[in-house]
Amino acid sequence: MKTKFLFTILFITAFCVSAVQAQDAPSFSVAGSVDTYYRSSEYAPGTSFANLNGFALGMANIVLSYEGEKSGFVADLVYGPRGADAVFNSSGSSSIVNQLYVYYNLSDGFTLTLGNFNTFLGYEVISPAANFNYSTSYMFSNGPFSHTGIKADIALSDNASLMLGVLNSTDYTEAQPVADDYMFGAQLGLYGQYVNMITGNGVTQYDFTGGFDLSDSFYVGINATTYEDDGAEWSGLALYPQITMSDSFAIGLRGETFDIKDANTFTSLTLTGSYSSGNLTIKPEIRVDNADNAVAAWSADGTDSLSSFVLAAIYSF
Repeated sequence: MKTKFLFTILFITAFCVSAVQAQDAPSFSVAGSVDTYYRSSEYAPGTSFANLNGFALGMANIVLSYEGEKSGFVADLVYGPRGADAVFNSSGSSSIVNQLYVYYNLSDGFTLTLGNFNTFLGYEVISPAANFNYSTSYMFSNGPFSHTGIKADIALSDNASLMLGVLNSTDYTEAQPVADDYMFGAQLGLYGQYVNMITGNGVTQYDFTGGFDLSDSFYVGINATTYEDDGAEWSGLALYPQITMSDSFAIGLRGETFDIKDANTFTSLTLTGSYSSGNLTIKPEIRVDNADNAVAAWSADGTDSLSSFVLAAIYSF
């Protein structure tokens, strides 16, 4: 009942403000990226994306956006293997939708968004241009990718923010599969650190995402999460130290531990270099994964360790 009440209040608010006529100062933009890569082994960690053998494709990503004085939209479209893996439980035109939403700024510190948007949980995202490491973590791969629903983003102060949302079941892009069975999401931001939560349909996930600049050239990102539903439970922790060596080159490490209750525990070290020249970024990556128990997909006969090398090219515009 609480979820239905919150959904009703947010929906009525969005409907009312949509009737307000504002004189927009339009700004239309086109952005996106194209990525491709080479993987040296037919065996892959089993996390999302970058799992194909030999010379392989990532995705083409086109982001169309319009920003007016009070309102706007984002149409973020993807095509290719990485894009197909990112849009679960989709059909029809939504099979290429990464994000598709409209928003209205009620004030400088209060924005309502309605539609499909990437998840607010976790350190990593779908777009390879926005991640330091090219391959993705176990936490990202097992967590939600996107949500369809309505959310309110509220700036509490210069250093504090709050997000509240009513959402479809996780990763259901086009519509809600079960009527009135919605989820509730929340995020509290303090000084660049974020505590996230999503609950509903028997699922509860808590997540912390943040990071600190230890110097002008040394940054450490952090992600910790725990997930429970009626039939599964897992948790994870990852650190992302990154050192900027020059204007064009940086190097970063992802160290992650990921535990699936009563199943397996994974540890992973991913060392990634990032060389940029104009809009092009080249990323060589070495990754070593280990598990407490043998993983059948890691070799012909199953093994508890896997080493892999990836060389990725990302062009952003």
